Amino acid sequence: MKNIRMALLDMNNNQVNQGFKNIKEISETFQQSTEEEVSIETFDVRFKNEMPEIENFDIFISSGGPGDPHREGLEWEDRFAAFLDEIFEYNQCNDRKKYVFLICHSFQLASIHWKLGTINRRKSYSFGIMPVHKTEEGEQEFLFKNLPDPFYAVDSRAFQFIEPDYSRFEELGMKIVAIEKSRPHINLERAVMAVRFSEEIFGTQFHPEANPAGMIENLKDEKNKQAMIENFGMEKYLETIDRIDDEDKITLTQAQILPRFLNRAKQNILNQTQATV
Repeated sequence: MKNIRMALLDMNNNQVNQGFKNIKEISETFQQSTEEEVSIETFDVRFKNEMPEIENFDIFISSGGPGDPHREGLEWEDRFAAFLDEIFEYNQCNDRKKYVFLICHSFQLASIHWKLGTINRRKSYSFGIMPVHKTEEGEQEFLFKNLPDPFYAVDSRAFQFIEPDYSRFEELGMKIVAIEKSRPHINLERAVMAVRFSEEIFGTQFHPEANPAGMIENLKDEKNKQAMIENFGMEKYLETIDRIDDEDKITLTQAQILPRFLNRAKQNILNQTQATV
């Protein structure tokens, strides 16, 4: 029986974070629900400068986190950039692939690293449950298969990815699969919300791990509450609180994206293992 080895990369820089707790819960649910033996190891990337050796793991989930995603000259940044390149190159040369999911801060780091477009500070901090729109390529995206268009996800960011360099996407074989909602009355470019970096590497600006309990916990933070009221107004804020556990919104998104990613990765790893036996 194949042992599937998972590495969870904590990018929170020693700040308490609901998202990482959710990532661990989803990973443990996957561990308990599969016949295969699944091991899970956690790495504190930014605070303790811990990075997994890629040969020791099959699946990597890298979390969101606070702060500016642009380089500040820290050692962990070099190690994370090397990790991205190593996995990208490893997958091009090996039959047994490594699978990576990049969330929010990690997604921004990867988009900057691969020079895919402009990642800049938003005019105001964004926090709330947002509609996310599939692109044409997103309509074909396996991870979005059971989600409506738009689907709903938790957004929590001070930075955004805009002005994608389409020639660079083409050169690297990457695809934009989701963007934020259209606001024709506001003269702002729509931010990129999800990218298929490769067959094995996927990333989202939003938080697919978020659940209603975590969202309510996050709203106890005054900064998040105020950001939501500023973005939507008090009426919309109250409506969001009221609909936070609607089954067709973040509950559905949480049940679909990361579990589908993990199950497909597992299936591919098992198939690749059988092929090499």
